[in-house]
Amino acid sequence: MIDKMSTPRQSSRKQLINLKRLLFRKSFLFQLFRFPSHSSEQRPATNDHQLWIDYWRHVGQPWRTEPEVDKKRQAYLTERRSIIPDIQQGTYPFKNIKLSRADVEWLIARHENKEELAVYNDEIQRWDGEIDLRGADLRHVDLRNLPLMCIRGGLTWDEWRIATEEQRIKASVSMQSADLSWAHLEKATLSGVQLSGANLSWAHLEKADLYGANLDEAILRYTQLNGAVLRRAHLKGANLFRANLEGANLSFVNLAGADIRSAFLDNATTLRDAIPSDTRHGFMLVADVRWSDVNLAVIRWPQEKWSKTLILGDEFEARKSKTLEGKRKAHTRRIVEYETAMRANRQLATELNDQGLSELADHFSYRAKLLQRVVWRRRMRFLKYIFSWFLYLIAGYGYRPLRSVMWYLFIIFGFAVAYLALGHLPPFPDAFVFSVMSFHGRGFFPNLNGETNLHNPLVVLAAFEAIIGLFIEISFIATFTQRYLGK
Repeated sequence: MIDKMSTPRQSSRKQLINLKRLLFRKSFLFQLFRFPSHSSEQRPATNDHQLWIDYWRHVGQPWRTEPEVDKKRQAYLTERRSIIPDIQQGTYPFKNIKLSRADVEWLIARHENKEELAVYNDEIQRWDGEIDLRGADLRHVDLRNLPLMCIRGGLTWDEWRIATEEQRIKASVSMQSADLSWAHLEKATLSGVQLSGANLSWAHLEKADLYGANLDEAILRYTQLNGAVLRRAHLKGANLFRANLEGANLSFVNLAGADIRSAFLDNATTLRDAIPSDTRHGFMLVADVRWSDVNLAVIRWPQEKWSKTLILGDEFEARKSKTLEGKRKAHTRRIVEYETAMRANRQLATELNDQGLSELADHFSYRAKLLQRVVWRRRMRFLKYIFSWFLYLIAGYGYRPLRSVMWYLFIIFGFAVAYLALGHLPPFPDAFVFSVMSFHGRGFFPNLNGETNLHNPLVVLAAFEAIIGLFIEISFIATFTQRYLGK
């Protein structure tokens, strides 16, 4: 007979799992999300919110803040829960039903397996099964701090890829402008969900499925999006300040105008064909992003080098003289914004240059130089500002070598015309050759008709051209060094 007893290794593994369960149940998270236990605490007889908050905290449901829904509403929600979903027909338990926070709290509390949390799984505790909220209306609802790991607000990937566009829209829950700050949505199914304008600050969306979700203008400050699927999501104008995007899939995501400053990325973060800008929202804000060797070559960069969509959102914001409220920005604030924009351009240029994208890197390095000039002017460092302006005009800070060539030809031919007028020299080759010699420092003492008088206007003009030529030649050297040697 085969011995069916567990091996020592299996027994040890079971003991470890049981220990983890025990420790978790005594932890803060278990106390926060565990379902109600039997208690002698008297239920409030009124709708006084503070009484109910105290009651829910006493029975072990501190995430509940609303009075419990009445019996009639409970019966209605129970009836709706019994409806069998049908993707083909677009039928779901709460399709087009307006739900309140109290409704959602009751549904979570009455969810199956309500006595305790499910087994330990990937360090994230979840309930067995899901609350099907597909098609529900949760717009503008306060859902802060709720444990929503168990909800289902859209189709799974296997369902999504064979569904029609109409079926996908009908299945998505509407959460526009909802407040989901501090909510727990780990591993939640939210493909195609409507979250435009929603507040998801400090929310937990680790490994959540947000495929094709609409998060335009959403607030995701400090949001945990580790390993989340945001493929083909819309994040235009979204605020992702200090969001954690390590391991997130951002393929084909639209980030135009999004604020990803100080966000955390790593080499597992995917940005393939991500859209960084468009004509309406401009470029995303990227100051102090932790790129961590993310592949930037796969981003869908704008093709027009001089397009406004290739100017970082940090710079665009810095150049605005007024706030969103229409008030004029303080002088110190504008300096800080310009310095931040300058830093953002330099940081991005460094990352691009390290990955061999030198042409893009040069563009953002050039933008950083322009912003540096503005900072010097606003800080009243006028000598540096004037010198910076000179380098900009002559050589474009070394990034516009053609500009130096044009200045060279302009000065040579301009002084040749002057020599023609003052010295009555033949235009070519005499005036032209004399201008070239003067430009390069060999025309100080021309022997014209046997005269070498230093008071000769032609001699003075030649000396002046030689001085200008010196500065132009210096700019040539700076241009060559910056452009071709990377110094």
